[in-house]
Amino acid sequence: MNVGLETRLVPDAEEVRRSVADRFRAWVDAKAGDLPLPGAGRTRERFAALYALGRADLSLARLAEGHADATAILRELGEAPPGPGERWGVWAAQPPGTGLEARQEGGAWLLEGYKAYCSGAHSCTHGLVTADTAQGRRLFVVRTDHPGYAPLEGTWQAIGMAGSDTPDVRFTAVPGRPVGGVGAYLDRPGFQHGGIGVAACWLGGARAVAGTLQDGARTEDPLTAAHLGAVDVALYAAETVLWEAARAIDADPLDRSDTARLRSLRVRAVAERACSDVLDRVGRATGAGPLCHDPRHARNAVDLTVYIRQHHADRSLAELGALVGTPAGQEAGQEAGPGK
Repeated sequence: MNVGLETRLVPDAEEVRRSVADRFRAWVDAKAGDLPLPGAGRTRERFAALYALGRADLSLARLAEGHADATAILRELGEAPPGPGERWGVWAAQPPGTGLEARQEGGAWLLEGYKAYCSGAHSCTHGLVTADTAQGRRLFVVRTDHPGYAPLEGTWQAIGMAGSDTPDVRFTAVPGRPVGGVGAYLDRPGFQHGGIGVAACWLGGARAVAGTLQDGARTEDPLTAAHLGAVDVALYAAETVLWEAARAIDADPLDRSDTARLRSLRVRAVAERACSDVLDRVGRATGAGPLCHDPRHARNAVDLTVYIRQHHADRSLAELGALVGTPAGQEAGQEAGPGK
């Protein structure tokens, strides 16, 4: 076995992280400013750009989507947008076993504790991070150049989405500037719009996985043709739902109809199901060959497998079912029916 050759063919996690960070920096400098804000009349363009990023590289899409989401959040909560050369992330995960608290000292806020799943922890210059206060959970701006900010090496061991650089971070007396009031991060309609932007990235990744089957399909084989047809149906349906969601967001950006949560749950569930179907169908149709011999396809498949687990799966379906079971949910479903 030529170990040296294998090492060159399979880049290590640090090399992957640096490569994605370089491309993230280039994207922010060249293209981030052109991305439309959600609900401003061009949401389909926004979702299409995130979809294209997902199709090209899901780890890059994860970082770009975070910066784009941060930009939208700052706008929605009355703050200035990111400045030149700044790269932002949104770190709001609340898994068991980690916790971040904010306390006031002398009129300033200081953050202490741990935050999990901080994508772009080494490449972002700023983060929007949720932390618990005595009054409730709030959103804070932090700078990553403070000495008390420390990404924890070894806490992001993922092979899939390795380039997204998503370790836990320890905060030790890190200054934070509050953005919005208690609960403002979750309560704004844009939280639901942003969740659909993540689904756009997933679907772009699914289209990339499907490309392996479509480009090499022997359609004279009826089983391969059937798999390709099923993949096309899944993606066409999910993409149609995505574009319809963009139209609905632009029609009601402030969620006066109180349907944004219902829409987000539906779109994300449809997208996750389509991605799972594509991964399954492409694998069954192509066998182990592309996973073992095509590094781009292997990366796309494993990245997508990890990324869609950001969806809360059956918990989200349970929430959706509870909403649909209410009179308001039933009315929303009727309004979305044929001819409407």
